[in-house]
Amino acid sequence: MEEFLEELLTEQESLLLQPFITNSDRAVFGLRNLPEVVKGALFSRYSRSDKSLRRILLDEFIKAPEASFARIVGGGSENNADQLVAIQQAEAFYDRVLIGYGDDSVAELGGAHLACEGISNIAAKALEDSRLGISPLEKSTRYVPFNRKVNGRYRYYREPSIMASNHAERYEATLDHLFDTYTELIEPLLIWVQARTPRDTTTSERAYNSATRAKTFDLLRGLLPMATLTNVGLFGNGRAFEYLLVKLAASPHQELRNLGVSMQQELDQIIPSFVKRAKTERGAQFARYLSRNWECTELLAQKHLGQIEPVSSSTVQLVEYDPDAEVKVIAAILYPHTDLTFEQITEYVTTLSTQERVEIINTYVGDRSSRFHRPGRAFEETYYTFDVLADLGAYRDLHRHRVLTQERQHYSVRHGYVVPPELEEANLAQTYCKALEYAAETTELISSYLPDAAQYVVPFAYRVRWRIKLNLREVYHLVELRSSRQGHPSYRTVAQEIYRYINAVHPTLMANMHFVDLNDYALERLAAEQRIDTKLQQLNQN
Repeated sequence: MEEFLEELLTEQESLLLQPFITNSDRAVFGLRNLPEVVKGALFSRYSRSDKSLRRILLDEFIKAPEASFARIVGGGSENNADQLVAIQQAEAFYDRVLIGYGDDSVAELGGAHLACEGISNIAAKALEDSRLGISPLEKSTRYVPFNRKVNGRYRYYREPSIMASNHAERYEATLDHLFDTYTELIEPLLIWVQARTPRDTTTSERAYNSATRAKTFDLLRGLLPMATLTNVGLFGNGRAFEYLLVKLAASPHQELRNLGVSMQQELDQIIPSFVKRAKTERGAQFARYLSRNWECTELLAQKHLGQIEPVSSSTVQLVEYDPDAEVKVIAAILYPHTDLTFEQITEYVTTLSTQERVEIINTYVGDRSSRFHRPGRAFEETYYTFDVLADLGAYRDLHRHRVLTQERQHYSVRHGYVVPPELEEANLAQTYCKALEYAAETTELISSYLPDAAQYVVPFAYRVRWRIKLNLREVYHLVELRSSRQGHPSYRTVAQEIYRYINAVHPTLMANMHFVDLNDYALERLAAEQRIDTKLQQLNQN
């Protein structure tokens, strides 16, 4: 590797670079202490230069007066305001560096961490709908109670168009009642959960309390409305953020449009060169295009389908699968190891016996000793489409899977709600259902006048319909993860049903899915909490 270094640095140059690189004398090194705009421009130049990255950083950034490099990286100063001004002043310089790179992928070279706090669950789902380039992390309904008040008011979004209408009082009364009921049921339900699953001598008090509280919050999360305020942390690249800002601008919800403006303001301070198009006329045209197409398609859908009554269905329906999946997957397995065309290989695979096909699949998958040992890309050769009807709580969790296609219908109360059987057993279901039914009446009332805004009232217990299209490789990941013991029962049911459907049509392809869990558990989180205890003990010993 050392022979790769074509140019040596002087001692002075090494000292200049030292704060910004992990080493000055090896072929592999990392960047540090550099703003995103500098890293993005630096890598852009890197792709079109025969210089080393260290040399470009020295000659074209550190030593270039117009780059304002010393002020941008702080220069040892603690004046953050001066640093921000320098970044803004140097933006023209970095735009000149970037201007020769028409490929939008250049905007993937800069990234940002962003916190979006006090946003509704409708907004949270809009942020998390980004599949590529953005990684979200949301406040958990399992570990955090959502009944805290601020200035005597529950923390939910007071939707402006509703609050300006004659439904404002009913809106607040309904959501207050949902949160009051949630608060009222926490203590008696926790007592019931602990009585039903007493702590044994092998379980620590910490693990037991955490598991029983998590179970209680899981059972009651159905009372939380989509207006519930939450926090979402995001890490993403500029290209993904730019597209997200455009989508937010196209939203029918005022909250999302305002959120996009706020995000733009903050990203302009972190990665301005990579998100600037979202606020140009080009970005506005794109947003209008998305909004207009959505509205026109919705009207057309109502014209064609508005008179058809929806039918009830099971939680999960397998809508489409490829009957030739096995042949295609095996052909894809063999493809990298030959010079033949895919068509030739496919024709050959059709002549193989069942035993020979199984041998190829098993060899390719190998000995899976962990669910993290996922099959390779050959399993991406076949896809499955599912129509899912499940409670909003399950949707919120499964929606976080991004390497697949998910599209949902409107949040509504028309598909009914789910009552956890534990609430029936604890004799608390009547109070729970009463609050949900009051919320349904309010939703339908507001929906007659403000159909988009009415979605904020819908509690998590109500069902939503959405479609999932995913390849076999993602099936392994989703099913084995979401059927695991610590998962919420509602989404575990969806994962288990997906497994059963695919296993029925493609048993050979599913035979290596060793880590799907089809059991039921009283305290889903207990085993995970016990593992945390073990880790804590090891840390204390060390």
